[in-house]
Amino acid sequence: LTVHLVSSPDLIRQVLHEKHRVYTKETRGIYKMRLVLGNGLVTSQGPSWLQNRRIAQPAFAKKRIAGFAEVMASASQDMVDAWQEGQALDIHQEMMRVTLRIIGQTMLSADVTDEADRVGEAVSYVIEDINRRLNSVMDIPQQIPTHRNRKFQKAMDTLDEVVLGTIEERRVSEPKNDLLQMFMESVDADTGETMNDAQLRDEVMTIFLAGHETTANALTWALYLLSKNPGIARSVREEVRRVAGDEPISAAVTRELDLTKRVMQEAMRLYPPVWVTARSPNADDTLGGYHIPKDSLVLTSPYVTHRHPDYWEDPEGFDPDRFLGDKDKGRHRFAYFPFGGGPRICIGNHFAMMESQIILATILRNSRLDLVPGTQVEMEPVITLRPKDGIPMRPFSVKDE
Repeated sequence: LTVHLVSSPDLIRQVLHEKHRVYTKETRGIYKMRLVLGNGLVTSQGPSWLQNRRIAQPAFAKKRIAGFAEVMASASQDMVDAWQEGQALDIHQEMMRVTLRIIGQTMLSADVTDEADRVGEAVSYVIEDINRRLNSVMDIPQQIPTHRNRKFQKAMDTLDEVVLGTIEERRVSEPKNDLLQMFMESVDADTGETMNDAQLRDEVMTIFLAGHETTANALTWALYLLSKNPGIARSVREEVRRVAGDEPISAAVTRELDLTKRVMQEAMRLYPPVWVTARSPNADDTLGGYHIPKDSLVLTSPYVTHRHPDYWEDPEGFDPDRFLGDKDKGRHRFAYFPFGGGPRICIGNHFAMMESQIILATILRNSRLDLVPGTQVEMEPVITLRPKDGIPMRPFSVKDE
């Protein structure tokens, strides 16, 4: 198998946007991910993807997403209130728990906090297992009951129990104000079709896993970077207090939290949650003068391009101001693509940005998080870019600062 890494923004635009019909997602990785996500937005292709996207798109309209801010703010505040002064916390686990609670309430109107450990463990195992399958020379089919396959199936049963159980209940209950309800009510404008239970399961599972894991990783890396740059953390705190005072962070308030947003953007530049994506051409092609044979593998890596010195000044440095006004406008559209690009750009990008701003602002308003001295932080590039073995940090109150 021939593998190509494309790091030029011009060529990335061709792969993800201009020639997206040539560079398909029909790769070994997507085949393996279908074991978990079925035929949802991330894994589907062609007409089925287009229909799913048309049905799902209205659920992610900015006005609808804004209605979830209260849930996000409440979950964030509950998390901060539960922290004890100076107590060592794995901040990655804390972010995983709060984003799991938020996605449970906004997607399913279900508080899965009590099941956070069980569900979180299932999510972690599924992601690690899919990554192992991708890197295995020989992957034993799921139908063969090996120890690993049985453990994988048990994790999937846990997740399906939450998702399918909720869908079944909702078919016979009163409508609720959540993403599942929006999916159930959405209609394809061209065909008049709605989603059946199988489609709902796949879309809910996709959002449930992708929306929970990626945002938690982005927030974890942002808090790590801020612990290394306390001056910027203080500036974020001042912004939050000036804009929001002591009130819960609302959707309207997030639009005024400019530095808070830029901190998240810069964190996702240095540590993009989806650090690499793969495409497979369905016909021979040429990119940048190189022959790209049919059925080869073409990788685009936000991690590589986001740190490339040809496109970024001081690429390894943490500088949220690089996303200010003119600097940001003059940059190539595909020099920064944490949510992907082209028709397959992440449908939940506005949801994720609002959620991450609310959580970060709620944490920093009255708290400081210090990295436990002597901690060695390592990246773990699996399907998403996670911190290996977590990141231990200690919270301290700064209400009087």
